[in-house]
Amino acid sequence: MSARVSIAGLQVAQTLFDFVEQHALPGTGIESSAFWQGFADLLADLAPRNRELLARRDQLQQQLDSWNETQCGKPLDMPAYRAFLSEIGYLVPEGEPFSITTENVDDEIAHIAGPQLVVPVNNARYALNAANARWGSLYDAFYGTDVIAEEDGLEKGTRFNPRRGAAVVERVCAFLDDAVPLTDGSHAAVTEYSLARFNDHVGLAATLRDGTTTGLVDPAEFAGYREQDGRLSSVLLRNNGLHIDILIDRDNPVAELHPAGIRDVQIESAVTTIMDCEDSVAAVDAEDKVQVYANWLGLMRGDLTETFYKRGKPVERALNPDREYTASTGGNLTLP
Repeated sequence: MSARVSIAGLQVAQTLFDFVEQHALPGTGIESSAFWQGFADLLADLAPRNRELLARRDQLQQQLDSWNETQCGKPLDMPAYRAFLSEIGYLVPEGEPFSITTENVDDEIAHIAGPQLVVPVNNARYALNAANARWGSLYDAFYGTDVIAEEDGLEKGTRFNPRRGAAVVERVCAFLDDAVPLTDGSHAAVTEYSLARFNDHVGLAATLRDGTTTGLVDPAEFAGYREQDGRLSSVLLRNNGLHIDILIDRDNPVAELHPAGIRDVQIESAVTTIMDCEDSVAAVDAEDKVQVYANWLGLMRGDLTETFYKRGKPVERALNPDREYTASTGGNLTLP
């Protein structure tokens, strides 16, 4: 049995106590005695209720098992089954319509429709990968998967295949034409993206191969931009609440495949992640739980890192920094 610390009427595993004292509490402004007493009060209040709920769950399961055993080999009588479930309290009468009034819910939950990942939070590398999956490269997605068939000279191979790269750019431009179309022409024909400045905002202008200038069908889809050395390096667009970042760098070899020097198009992808503490994780003792809590704390503080070896060389994984832009309406725009 692991060593334990007596505090606030509790017997706390030494490893958990040390984690709380040395890592979780510092910087919170919460005194050690207040935390442990508050935790003890919560246990005294909720543990009996939790035991009642677990006993009720066991009772329901026993009733379900018994009913299914008696019905073995018989045709399913759905009305009788529903009546039985209602009788034991497994089903309850449907209530009146109601409205949810929860406030201060993040946009990622309340308004933005996007993929959600589930990862075991005790694995720091997986947790970091999932958190960083907020943004993904369309170039990488098309090049590295079978979305584009590996045939007719479009094989991935062991080195970069320019023909496959050109096919990737074509597919990505088709995506842009669908999600954030131009008034005239295609994103594939743009030779330069530039800023069109107005009194109260900045718009996006696109010069086509024939020398004409066009803009977005919906100018409001232009959300912001970044500049480097006086040149546009990032065009941030928004469609259905999700952002699309066109990255421009004419000095990048990949950018040679597009006339406007697009080196990548990154899109907002997995906007939320469930950091799983139980279903895909076997955290059964103090050491296991402390590992889970430590990784979660690192994610919340933004300082979680993990080093692994790839092809014999160390690789450090960390949380990607926030993305900073100049908003089209002026001021700064920060995206996670």
